[in-house]
Amino acid sequence: MDPQTLPTEPSAAEPRGAVAIITNRRGELLLHLRDDLDGVTWPGHWSLLGGGCDPGERPTEAIVRELDEEAGLAVDGGLAELFETRDVHGSGQIITFFAGSWDGDETALPLAEGVKLQFFAPEHLPVLTIPPFIRDGIHRLLAAQPGA
Repeated sequence: MDPQTLPTEPSAAEPRGAVAIITNRRGELLLHLRDDLDGVTWPGHWSLLGGGCDPGERPTEAIVRELDEEAGLAVDGGLAELFETRDVHGSGQIITFFAGSWDGDETALPLAEGVKLQFFAPEHLPVLTIPPFIRDGIHRLLAAQPGA
């Protein structure tokens, strides 16, 4: 078992967050370049859109809110919940991963946080600076896809 995969149900008191692996019809992944500022978890890293759950908010609610707040993004056909892991080297949060698709122009989105959004082909991911738990989550999704 992956050491970051959670073997038991987390308690409601633990900090939680949610991220979304958004792909387009070409199989590219939408990544978010995080601000390189004090107080930002994983500054200057390429990551997924998402964030922490507000008090009493479920990850399924948080990811929809975060996509809207950060980028004015609503995915085509909704989001599928994938799995949970913990950001052991950053925020310490239990992170729920979601997957969805969107075929728009990422440069036209109204980015409210971070530096930029960009779609990347999976073969370009190894050269990017990506938080380990995000890289692991992306690899986990890609490995589960037919033909991987």
